[in-house]
Amino acid sequence: MSKMDFVTFGCRLNTYETEVMRSHAEAAGASNTIVFNTCAVTAEATRQARQAIRKARALHPDAQIIVTGCAAQTEPEMFAAMPEVSRVIGNEEKLKPESWRHGANARVSVSDIMSVKTATPHLIDGLKERTRAFVQVQNGCDHRCTFCIIPFGRGNSRSISPGDVVEQVRRLVASGYSEVVLTGVDLTSWGADLDGAPKLGQLAHRILKTVPELKRLRLSSIDSIEADPELMDVIAGEERVMPHIHLSLQSGDNMILKRMKRRHAREDSIAFCAELRARRPGIVFGADIIAGFPTETEEMFENSMRIVDDCGLTYLHVFPFSPRPGTPAARMPQLEKPLIKARAALLRQKGEARLDAFLTSELGAMRQVLVETEAMGRTEHFAQVKFESRMAPGAIVSAQVTGRGASHLEARLAA
Repeated sequence: MSKMDFVTFGCRLNTYETEVMRSHAEAAGASNTIVFNTCAVTAEATRQARQAIRKARALHPDAQIIVTGCAAQTEPEMFAAMPEVSRVIGNEEKLKPESWRHGANARVSVSDIMSVKTATPHLIDGLKERTRAFVQVQNGCDHRCTFCIIPFGRGNSRSISPGDVVEQVRRLVASGYSEVVLTGVDLTSWGADLDGAPKLGQLAHRILKTVPELKRLRLSSIDSIEADPELMDVIAGEERVMPHIHLSLQSGDNMILKRMKRRHAREDSIAFCAELRARRPGIVFGADIIAGFPTETEEMFENSMRIVDDCGLTYLHVFPFSPRPGTPAARMPQLEKPLIKARAALLRQKGEARLDAFLTSELGAMRQVLVETEAMGRTEHFAQVKFESRMAPGAIVSAQVTGRGASHLEARLAA
């Protein structure tokens, strides 16, 4: 091979950062290199990255293989010990141009992420092979949920200034993007470290006001307990903000939430969804839920099953609990793996039933669809759509839902 290849695991923030790395690597003239931007959120994510690295080396024996991302930040020695790996670069180092210049060949370059105090804006003009653009507004996390390794991969919370965020959105819209997604590790904590401690709602309002040509603004995962009143107003009242909110719930049981060191109760989540649904009828919600957290009883698990209906969730991201070394939850009494797997399967079945009901309810509806490929797109509610005819990627089209598949809608252009 003679080119640069990037393999991205995990969150939207990683997707954005891959484009920053790509621009630095191309500017430096790098070639014959495969970069793995890893995720550390679960043990499975790390295992998949290691498997992909071994496969890449077998297919490209002469390529340089660079490993970066959260798993590389938290476990650099493990990746450095892999004979397939040429270099290991930390999460802070991967965003610096000098890391990609010829001669930057320290085998392991991973600094103390906790020493990083500010977030540096990185302007990009687009995302390779994507029609939806991600904009990093925040990085890191000040909270210490007992199950989560991510603060050790990302550091403490740092915010991008509102002016830099608006400039990035402007650049992406000028490059032809119709939809922008605000992303961060702990998105709703944006602004706490900036002068005046502005809130996420203020940032969203400023983007919509100062970039009127932006057609669609979407939020990635939010912590509902941190949602400020202006953010609620923006979600409820701004048509350009997409009616699809993904929540970091993690559990539907109050005792488990306390043991996770979450800052909300199940009642808070239910009230949040009810308020937004009353203020913006038709809004849909997704959520992350962990199955089989240590000490979870059958009754506690049933509370997680019930919150899917109590919040009216449409999209469910289910994570079987896996202990991450160094976290408090790893030292708690663990459930048996078969039980964790069985509970995750039940939650997924619940999620599939909720999605099934939503897709059926969409039959006959008129939707504005962002075309992602010639054959596929996403509605305002993030439902996947298959088109009857070939489409132009990047366009937003009016389409009528004519049918549905197992996990998608079918549509044709409105007459």
